[in-house]
Amino acid sequence: MLIENLISEAKTEAALAIKKIRDQAKIECKKEAQKIIVQAIQRSAADHSVETTVSVVQIQNEEMKGRIIGKEGRNIRAFEAATGVDVIVDDTPEAVILSAFDPFRREVAKVSIERLMADGRIHPARIEEVVEKVKQDLEEQIIEDGENALVELGLHGMHPELLRCVGKMKYRSSYGQNLLQHSKEVALLAGIMAAELELDTAMAKRGALLHDIGKTIDKGVEGPHALLGWELTKKYNEHPIVVNAVGSHHDDIEMEHPIAAIVQAADAISGARPGARREPLEGYVKRLEKLEALAKSFEGVAKTYAIQAGREVRVVVEHEKIDDILADKLSHEIAEKIQEEMEYPGQIKVVVIREVRKISYAK
Repeated sequence: MLIENLISEAKTEAALAIKKIRDQAKIECKKEAQKIIVQAIQRSAADHSVETTVSVVQIQNEEMKGRIIGKEGRNIRAFEAATGVDVIVDDTPEAVILSAFDPFRREVAKVSIERLMADGRIHPARIEEVVEKVKQDLEEQIIEDGENALVELGLHGMHPELLRCVGKMKYRSSYGQNLLQHSKEVALLAGIMAAELELDTAMAKRGALLHDIGKTIDKGVEGPHALLGWELTKKYNEHPIVVNAVGSHHDDIEMEHPIAAIVQAADAISGARPGARREPLEGYVKRLEKLEALAKSFEGVAKTYAIQAGREVRVVVEHEKIDDILADKLSHEIAEKIQEEMEYPGQIKVVVIREVRKISYAK
């Protein structure tokens, strides 16, 4: 009986001691976790700028505005058709405003208009030539931007296709946050947290930089961006820890390593920072993307551009597939489909453009 009493007392004391240790550990771990997160936030000083949908181009004089518009507006029409960007020439002194929801398109238009003004030759054929050249130059710039992001974070050895996707982030936004800035910020936060926990910092930064890579994939591919990124990183032989961190940051798949949890926490911190995100812009961009995709779903449509803040959609058709009568019918069909499938304020003007060009050279 004495032995049994002693054992019972010892068990009770041990249970109380264990409970005390557990409670203490809970308090300590919460404090430690908060300390790590706060340190990471305090040490991260990334630049933050909310994405807008407008670019302003400075011009030398008012006479240049007339040259940009062209005779009976032919230059401005050619420019809008080539870039898909809305050009606003108003009373603002020495400035032309470019409006478009796609930042890449807007950048192409801005650089093109600057080059045209510097060159002085502004006419429809020259506009198309310059726009095409600028697109090629920016494609090269995208890879350079990807390499710079890697150098900035002290990373190396990434597949060229993934590098291109990292560069493309510069021209994407997530709830009004620039995607490349957001990803670099998440990488810095994740690196600091991983260092505090004595985990592989390079692996954490890599997983964090690539966590939203699925958002750069073509609009035609469907699925959650985390899973699209997971497939992409797996395809280009990234480390399994990085692949898992990319796929699990929105709990689409199970986390297999503490680094995945760090990436998720860093992503949440970056998004939750006051002023970081703007929900209405994302909804507006999605509406315009849907408008373009809807118009492009018709047979014989080559290109679609949503302009005038979504109040107008321009549809360029393939002239050999669509004749003048069909073009008229197509504009009505697109308008009907928009009425059935979309919700929008006011009205949307559908403009179908059918153009035939025959080219010969005098030698």
